Amino acid sequence: MATMMAPVEQREVLRCDHCSLVQFRTTNALCRRCHKPLEADEPEVAPAPLAIVPPQPAQEGSLQVATAVRDLRRVRNLSQRQLATRMNVPRTYISKIENGKAMPTLGSLERLANALQVDISALLRDSRSRRTDEAAVLLADPFLAEIAGYVSQLDSLQRSIFMNHVRELASGRRKMA
Repeated sequence: MATMMAPVEQREVLRCDHCSLVQFRTTNALCRRCHKPLEADEPEVAPAPLAIVPPQPAQEGSLQVATAVRDLRRVRNLSQRQLATRMNVPRTYISKIENGKAMPTLGSLERLANALQVDISALLRDSRSRRTDEAAVLLADPFLAEIAGYVSQLDSLQRSIFMNHVRELASGRRKMA
């Protein structure tokens, strides 16, 4: 009596070009180890590089917490690490806040204000109010206040000539008579 043998299925054996694993062809045609295509008939398409999106400039009147934190930290002569230690947060969190990549919560703003020894409103002022404060400090000097009164009456050419004279005087190029 002769026995009948079932036909043996032929399976293709392949070597992965990427990791050199010898294996049977898989149903999805991917390597079992590195999960890359077993056949390199089609060239691999490299992923497109990520587009670098430049930070958006702060709009007029917008809150600039990042600038306020950085400026106040520098005025207090604190490093990011020292400020982070005062707040009990990682230094990278301070960096993200200062670079505008993270917006602190109200609780974090309160801890930031305490660590910087300022009122929380100092961190939340908009650019317009900050500019007004800076102008008030400059105009507190009587000499600068007097010059500002005259400069506001000049046209653009006269301002340019005036600024050139000031630069010359400051650099000492012009001899006093």
